[in-house]
Amino acid sequence: MATQRTFADFSLAIKPTRRAQFLAEMDQVIPWTTLLGVIAPHYPAPEGAGRRPIPLATMLRIYFLQQWFNLSDPGAEEALHDSRAMAQFVGVAPGIDTIPDETTICKFRRRLEDHDLPAQLFAAVGALLEAKGLFVRSGTIVDATIIDAPSSTKNATKTRDPAMRQTKKGNQWYFGMKIHIGTDTQGLVHSLCTTNAAAADITQLGHLLHGTERTLYGDKAYWTDDDRRLWTDEGRCYRVQRRGKNLSRRWERLNVARSRIRAMVEHPFLVVKRLWGFTKVRYRGLAKNTARAYTAFALANLYRVRHQLLPT
Repeated sequence: MATQRTFADFSLAIKPTRRAQFLAEMDQVIPWTTLLGVIAPHYPAPEGAGRRPIPLATMLRIYFLQQWFNLSDPGAEEALHDSRAMAQFVGVAPGIDTIPDETTICKFRRRLEDHDLPAQLFAAVGALLEAKGLFVRSGTIVDATIIDAPSSTKNATKTRDPAMRQTKKGNQWYFGMKIHIGTDTQGLVHSLCTTNAAAADITQLGHLLHGTERTLYGDKAYWTDDDRRLWTDEGRCYRVQRRGKNLSRRWERLNVARSRIRAMVEHPFLVVKRLWGFTKVRYRGLAKNTARAYTAFALANLYRVRHQLLPT
């Protein structure tokens, strides 16, 4: 009589999935040594004969999984037990190794937020891309996107998040926050800040420039006559789409031409919001969601240039 097959027999023949291929590529392009060096001074070191902390590399990999697959702290713990590809990426074996529970994962995330480490990880990735010659510093494209927040008051405090605001875009009202980014002309993010959704895009322009660009691109929300004169007087190119009623045919053609270049700023939003699911806030307040945004866009930069960074 044939013996019954076990799950282990089937798992050996599993075909590599797109998730596994994605994780294998990101494993190769992420500068682990550099990023671990940023966090290490703030991570507890093993002392005496007490309980040993989970290795820093393991926790950082779990933290990145949360960004890519839009996982909560309990969801991340469950995913490590459920997904073979994720467990291999983290370097744990369910049933053999100790898998961090949701409390440990939450404490690690809060440690990063308390020490402003996501912004430092973002800067470290930017420095890597700069050293590799992947940033184009001659021009900057600016834009913003709305991240929805729960508008319901059915919670413990019976209130909406006071850090979030509502705004109208077209004929639709939104409640939440805004992520403002500045990218190079290839769509790689070099600057980032956040506000509530009601903040005007133009008010954050100064936070999105690195200072050495010769050309500025943006949609009509960033147009001002004063800025245009200032950039022109300094010998720099002001390529923001002009707004106003009854524009001449010349300006309409210029707006269309500028929009073709400005469209590159939408690519990192596509990765972070559509591929990785960051369309709604997960936490209350701006601080925690800003930390998530820094990490997500740092990883999005690496994802978008992964083919240049992969070893040949």
